[in-house]
Amino acid sequence: MEIILKEDVVNLGYKNDIVTVKSGYGRNYLIPTGKAVIASPSAKKMLAEELKQRAHKLEKIKKDAEDIAAKLEGVTLTIGTKVSSTGTIFGSVGNIQIADELNKKGFNIDRKLIVVKDAVKEVGSYKAVIKLHKEVSVEIPFEVIAE
Repeated sequence: MEIILKEDVVNLGYKNDIVTVKSGYGRNYLIPTGKAVIASPSAKKMLAEELKQRAHKLEKIKKDAEDIAAKLEGVTLTIGTKVSSTGTIFGSVGNIQIADELNKKGFNIDRKLIVVKDAVKEVGSYKAVIKLHKEVSVEIPFEVIAE
């Protein structure tokens, strides 16, 4: 029996895969639980159209991420913070402060996309990575100075 998976099934396949299973497994478990549908010719045509449309949408999302990455390429940030007499920051500088600085420069980047590798607890130069897409990321240098 040929079926089209509607979600990932362990040891069987991933969403939108067309797989062959034993009739009882498909009829008694996969189809009633909504994990699969019968792979009729019309269902196969609908799957092909859906995959084509999704590929087009994903291409647009990736292109938008690449455009933002190109704009962010030459940007450097300077973050002012309160510092003790020894040069240690009160608290730390993280993705929230970097997102605020980018927002001041006109880039509306979600803070969840920004990754700072090491804890920034002293004055100095550091780098943050902005993951705009699973295949597109930008490295932004930033400097932490005393206020």
